[in-house]
Amino acid sequence: MSKGSRFTLPGLALVVAVGSFGLPLLGLSNAQAGQALEEAKSSHKLQSLAELNDKAPARRSLDVQTWNTAEGARVLFVEAHELPMFDLRLTFAAGSSQDGNTPGLATLTNAMLNEGVAGKDVGAIARGFEGLGADFGNGSYKDMAIASLRSLSATDKREPALKLFAQVVGKPTFPSDSLARIKNQLLAGFEFQKQNPGKLASLDLSQRLYGDHPYGHPSEGTAKSIPPITVAQLRAFHAKAYAAGNVVITLVGDLSRSEAEALTAQVSASLPKGPALPKIALAKDPQPSSGHIEFPSKQTTILLAQMGIDRADPDYAALSLGNQILGGGGFGTRLMSEVREKRGLTYGIYSGFSPMQARGPFMINLQTRAEMSEGTQKLVEDVLAEYLKSGPTQKELDDAKREMAGSFPLSTASNSDIVGQLGAMGFYNLPLNYLEDFMQQTQALTVEQVKAAMDKHLSVDKMIVVTAGPTVPQKPLPPPTDKPAEQPLGVPEH
Repeated sequence: MSKGSRFTLPGLALVVAVGSFGLPLLGLSNAQAGQALEEAKSSHKLQSLAELNDKAPARRSLDVQTWNTAEGARVLFVEAHELPMFDLRLTFAAGSSQDGNTPGLATLTNAMLNEGVAGKDVGAIARGFEGLGADFGNGSYKDMAIASLRSLSATDKREPALKLFAQVVGKPTFPSDSLARIKNQLLAGFEFQKQNPGKLASLDLSQRLYGDHPYGHPSEGTAKSIPPITVAQLRAFHAKAYAAGNVVITLVGDLSRSEAEALTAQVSASLPKGPALPKIALAKDPQPSSGHIEFPSKQTTILLAQMGIDRADPDYAALSLGNQILGGGGFGTRLMSEVREKRGLTYGIYSGFSPMQARGPFMINLQTRAEMSEGTQKLVEDVLAEYLKSGPTQKELDDAKREMAGSFPLSTASNSDIVGQLGAMGFYNLPLNYLEDFMQQTQALTVEQVKAAMDKHLSVDKMIVVTAGPTVPQKPLPPPTDKPAEQPLGVPEH
């Protein structure tokens, strides 16, 4: 049962470039990629790089079926009989942007789902899922909250797993002893954050970017907002935000259409009755600013950010490809080449857009030697300015297209990957052929189109910069070279 991750998901805030505010499309972690490869091997569909030889990799063709339940929930379903199991995900517009004046309310509500139902405490719920070979998962983000179930599709396992899942998501009891325990865990986490310069910088940056906008406060709440939250508030939030009209249900696996309809009808009927919540208000461009957090350390965390795009922006494909070249990948990006490979100033530097219902941030993040932090920040700004001015080279564009096309099959390699992609597509109201359209759009982009999109949405002059580290005398940066005299300090401090 995926219980341990529920506090880390909302806490990622701004430090991780993409996916921290919402579920990413086309994004895979190392663990997911490994799982996808193993599943591909088991079905004898794994292709070698030599076999590809510049040809488009094979990928699963998705026949996405969609309908609405009687209570108003939208369903996206892909029938897949390769494995005798199914993956189910409920994506609610119930993230921290719906907290109102109670920061942390959405996170607490989601964390409490599987703490108790009528006749079962948290231990009995865990044993119930485990005894059926089923896995329950939950998580809360800025835009959304999720609850998921993976189960065997055989009737004797599917039906009891679904019954328990429907109780957990639709009729949680919010036991007071569990609420006290989880509050204490969150409060302990707030104390730990004080020792994490990256987290402190990200909290300050988020406030500077969004101010009083619903994205401005930390998803997990604050040491002041969490203690007063009551069970009555959790129940009221659940009744409103976990309503059937406020959810997208995605389902992938070994089920027929009729079985899928019956399954989703059962889940939908178990939820509170109610409509979709209003969309989040637009976020305004903040004034450029800078801030420094004094922190005893050998390294300085540097975060540079500005307002990016929402999920419906027509430039999304061009910006995704453009950012891949700037700093969205690993080695070989503009930022990694100039800051790490040529000068040895950082262990890693990354950039990314986080598009959401409202405009999410574009951010560059890194850690560097404290005595070279000012020069490194200036170098990063210069690299960005030059990139916006000149755009990518044709070779950079071709390499990025090839890399994106090569990794694309992993986005639909397993049922769990597909159900996640469908959840984001349904939540952001993207077309059913979105994945194919996105890849076709990126492969057709020109240097001029990518340059125009990046220049349209980004500007060095609009940056908000937050640093966290010690105030020390500064040293000049080393000149660029193929073999820097000093290597990066090592793994970033946390």
